[in-house]
Amino acid sequence: QVQLVESGGGPVQAGDSLRLSCVASGLIFSRYIMGWFRQAPGKERELVGTISTSGGSTYYADFVKGRFTISRDNAKNTVYLQIHSLNSEDTAVYYCAVRSPVISTQYLYWGQGTQVTVSS
Repeated sequence: QVQLVESGGGPVQAGDSLRLSCVASGLIFSRYIMGWFRQAPGKERELVGTISTSGGSTYYADFVKGRFTISRDNAKNTVYLQIHSLNSEDTAVYYCAVRSPVISTQYLYWGQGTQVTVSS
């Protein structure tokens, strides 16, 4: 049974930094590309970025603008999302997900999400 558990969210002040973690179990973590998504209130879920199996390659959505960094530690079955200079538009539930090795637009497993709330 695959499980993804995110943590690290919470209330923060504008301008702060935050690191979210996602621990995976029930799969060979190092074999899968991982993604981070977010869903703001009243909006559709959107892709933040992805990281390759080795961690050597990342992709970010345009809105990231250099403020987000995705990394992974395969020895710990963990993927991270570091966010700098948080602003109110970053308020959202953040999810990690396992990308299908076959269909790049499909994500096989999802975590329960962690809420990030940014106040000014």
